[in-house]
Amino acid sequence: MHKVGIIGWPIEHSLSPIMHNAAFRALGMNDWQYDAMPIPPDIVHYGIIQPQRHGYIGLNVTIPHKEAVMFYVKPDEVARAIGAVNTVDLRGEPIGTNTDVIGFIEDLRAHDVHLKGARVVVLGAGGAARAAVYGLSREGAQVVVVNRTKVRAQEMVANLSLNGGVQGVKVQTLDEAVEQPVDLIVNCTPVGMWPNTEATPWIDGVPFPKGVTVYDMVYRPEVTQLMRQVEQHGGRAIGGLGMLVRQGAVAFKLWTGRDAPLDVMFTVLKEALQAR
Repeated sequence: MHKVGIIGWPIEHSLSPIMHNAAFRALGMNDWQYDAMPIPPDIVHYGIIQPQRHGYIGLNVTIPHKEAVMFYVKPDEVARAIGAVNTVDLRGEPIGTNTDVIGFIEDLRAHDVHLKGARVVVLGAGGAARAAVYGLSREGAQVVVVNRTKVRAQEMVANLSLNGGVQGVKVQTLDEAVEQPVDLIVNCTPVGMWPNTEATPWIDGVPFPKGVTVYDMVYRPEVTQLMRQVEQHGGRAIGGLGMLVRQGAVAFKLWTGRDAPLDVMFTVLKEALQAR
């Protein structure tokens, strides 16, 4: 039996087991299984060591362990740049990477969002924002970061410059950011996520830039309040489910050497979200 899984605390909410196990079944990989493992923050080290001892060949890492795991694996270039690991290969020395970057950028491409030279406003300064800013900058976008705590955003930008060679990223207030034309807004905050579905990270009274595209990393609910707002203002809204699927597909390929069945993964996730 080939075993992979996910560690986090709590972990019951994770959709990754549903997505990966459906992918294994669809490809007839009946000797593969994906498990969810709750690991408290004070024993994160064991969350790597114990699965490896028990024959697991790979792990996903979710909240709140993505940064702490960095100390117990060998992070690759992307993980070092972002300062967070979400996927580990346990064959030999544990190697950590971050598939959020590719998942995010590939989902934008799948929606024909043009990034080179685009002006992008990123909302948030946590791990998801770091992945977004790193990926967007590498694609040649002009990035502005907006966060409630300006200092936290400045620290994030400084870290990305130091560890990832990311240059030219600005930190502004939302008012300042929308004074110039904006092509894309990316919500990397959890605001609007179930169960607080009426919440929005957009500040009252700030106009939406004309013809803007909003990418909301929140995928539960499938249509967020922010997405509704931008559509009401004539813009385009994209939800975060595709990023979840595509980052999972990158991990799937890393562990198995096979291309993940994206259509199957999308279908089971939509069904799971509707059932919850």
